[in-house]
Amino acid sequence: MNIVFMGTPDFAVSALSALAKEHNVTAVFTQPDKPKNRGKKMQFPPVKEKAIELDIPVYQPLSLRRGEDAVASLETLKSLSPDCIVVAAYGQILPKEILDLPRYGCINIHASLLPKYRGAAPIQWCIIDGEKQTGVTTMLMAEGLDTGDMLQTAVVDITETMTAGELHDILAQKGAELIISTLDAAEKGALSPQKQDDSLSCYASMISKDMCKIDFSKPAADVYNFIRGMSPSPCAYTFIADKRLKVYMAQLCDKKSDNACGMVTDTNDFIVVCGDNNCIRFTEVQGEGGKRMNARDFLRGNKLAEGTILG
Repeated sequence: MNIVFMGTPDFAVSALSALAKEHNVTAVFTQPDKPKNRGKKMQFPPVKEKAIELDIPVYQPLSLRRGEDAVASLETLKSLSPDCIVVAAYGQILPKEILDLPRYGCINIHASLLPKYRGAAPIQWCIIDGEKQTGVTTMLMAEGLDTGDMLQTAVVDITETMTAGELHDILAQKGAELIISTLDAAEKGALSPQKQDDSLSCYASMISKDMCKIDFSKPAADVYNFIRGMSPSPCAYTFIADKRLKVYMAQLCDKKSDNACGMVTDTNDFIVVCGDNNCIRFTEVQGEGGKRMNARDFLRGNKLAEGTILG
């Protein structure tokens, strides 16, 4: 099958690699290069790096919906005449002219069990919300946001200690396997598209850095899930006085306290009070300007006064 692949971040790389082994990937569309870190050096998206490695032509239009890039992209796609356009976390909305172009349509790999967690950040939000299961869905793309007919799903259990980063890697691999299965079924005429029940949907909005501050007034279980869901990126944080402290991992502990929310009750073990009087133990942190490290090691080098309140 002739495939055009559209994707941008690490999540999409596994799918591109799998497709290149099984099908003829004639082109890759990805987001434009962006400046990164303090040096503002231009960096390729992960999918572009993989496409170059696989010797697949790369296109990086600013938009597929308006302007000269959109016109040129549509003409390019028409000339490529793909049997299917496979999309995985591309980051752009496809216009109807492109959706209607391929023989087998445009098929999206979405990192949730649709119709739950439509949107940009399903992996983070399902952990933040305390879900026990998630998965990957392949779907026929429609003009709405993640609203198209579902094709196939793969279910993944979320363990009690799993971070968003760990879940991301599992779902990326599951997505790669699922798109191969979906395309195989499409070629055999064995797909049975299922309409989504909109009444069961929820939206996983994009997560920005200003949403990552820990709210210790919430129950300890919610704080714990929040930290896991933000790890390793963009990473939950709090403040010690005016210094930012990133929290990569924590544990629920059996201690209770009537002290104020956010108070560090054990300055040797980094135990913090939450809103339901239960406590949470930080296990992996990074101080401002420092390195990621074990929380107890951090406390040995950064002594906290008794009664310190974070935030």
